[in-house]
Amino acid sequence: MILTAALGLPMLGALALAVSSRWTETAARRCAIAVSVLPVLLLIWAWRQFDPQGTLFQFVEEVPWVPSLGMGYRLGVDGIALAVATMSALVFSASIAYPVDTKHQPRQYYAWMLFLQSVSLGVFLALDLLLFYVFFDLSLVGMFFLIGRWGHGQAQLAAFKFFLYTFCGSLLLLLAIIGLYLSVEPHTFDMRVLIEQQPLAGAGMTAALVFLALMLGFAIKTPMVPVHTWLPQAHVDAPGPVSAILAGVLLKMGTYGIIRIPFAMMAETFSRHALVIALFAVASILYGAFVALGQRNLKRRIAYTSINHMGYTVLGIAVAGALIQDTGYARELALVGATVEMVAHGLITGALFLICGSFWQRTEEYDLDSYGGLLRQAPWLTAFAVLASFASLGLPGLAGFVAEFHIFAGTFGVYPWLAVIGVLGILVTAALFLQMLQKVFFGAMPERWAQFEDLRPVEWGVLAVLSAGFVIIGVAPAFLLTLVEASATLLVGGR
Repeated sequence: MILTAALGLPMLGALALAVSSRWTETAARRCAIAVSVLPVLLLIWAWRQFDPQGTLFQFVEEVPWVPSLGMGYRLGVDGIALAVATMSALVFSASIAYPVDTKHQPRQYYAWMLFLQSVSLGVFLALDLLLFYVFFDLSLVGMFFLIGRWGHGQAQLAAFKFFLYTFCGSLLLLLAIIGLYLSVEPHTFDMRVLIEQQPLAGAGMTAALVFLALMLGFAIKTPMVPVHTWLPQAHVDAPGPVSAILAGVLLKMGTYGIIRIPFAMMAETFSRHALVIALFAVASILYGAFVALGQRNLKRRIAYTSINHMGYTVLGIAVAGALIQDTGYARELALVGATVEMVAHGLITGALFLICGSFWQRTEEYDLDSYGGLLRQAPWLTAFAVLASFASLGLPGLAGFVAEFHIFAGTFGVYPWLAVIGVLGILVTAALFLQMLQKVFFGAMPERWAQFEDLRPVEWGVLAVLSAGFVIIGVAPAFLLTLVEASATLLVGGR
């Protein structure tokens, strides 16, 4: 019951905060932090017990729900799900612990954060398609209220746009899930059965339509060009910790969903369209990088880099599903890289958006041109911003490099020309982060920031934990690669 506890405890914490009005801000925050850490500890324990040589899915928990319709409460993890879920739980704990203006509603704010942690973990732990969809949809509700109620600027408009776009995507997923459900006899939502039987193999137009609905739904969530336009405004107007969750966790539901459903359950159809998916991924890589370079808003710039980095992830998944003869090892590398990119991006971009939250708390200003010279005034803030930026641009010795090396090594073995084009995105990413650091932390400091406050102990403590994560992965990645490679080998080798 370890997986049930991991997603159930935050929900119980959310209910405890919601039903009582006697919580002070300090008590609500401490309760939320304590509860949010429990899933991290439980998933770390599961990680230590995971057998890389065992079956694909482990720690399986199953209870019949509506047996006549093939519905059940099914949870379980492979190495990919366990890695992404553990990262997600950690990003939630860091975001909940990070200081934020709760606008005199701390109980409600932390209740929604814990609710969102619970349903988000449910997406990564579910082994039932219907349960996956329920958790996927509920995550939209939590994020809608967090942006709309505690955001700034045009927060309600940003929340509405986020919900409308992603809800349309989830409706497409529902149609596709029904198609998969009806394609197998006896009808079931069990992911393990659908992966094993590949029910839509050779189904022609039916398979193509189901695949299109799945990819569109997950592309919106990821997001990929051209269905990305909801993302920048949602990030700019959300509180820093909420942006960290949006980028670090919710975007991963799109790429994780691609791996778990169309990639794993529709291998034949995926392979026929792998090149098209890879082309869209490269377009997202280049578009995200170049548009980010042109942004003068700190938070909007980092938001567009998320489109760029999720493009790397989708590229790795597309390469892994290509089914080109004698490329098995390259495809495994690409899938491992895609998973490591999800973990690395969650930690790195989560840290960057928390740093943005610190800027907003102090200045309520994101304009890059209004800053300068903060190195002497805020050395701790500068140090963590530089470290996270270098990790994001793929500096060797940090997690971003490990992920991108695997992705491009695998891509070069399958689509070498796409690898060459995609590398341009790394160059532009390096330029945009170096320019951002130069504008904010170096040069002459405007007089109005003479009283700019450096990071408080809680802030640098949280950033230190996230930074330790992407540094350790960069220096000694074996613990993560061993976990992921076992599942990547089974998924790619069985195709």
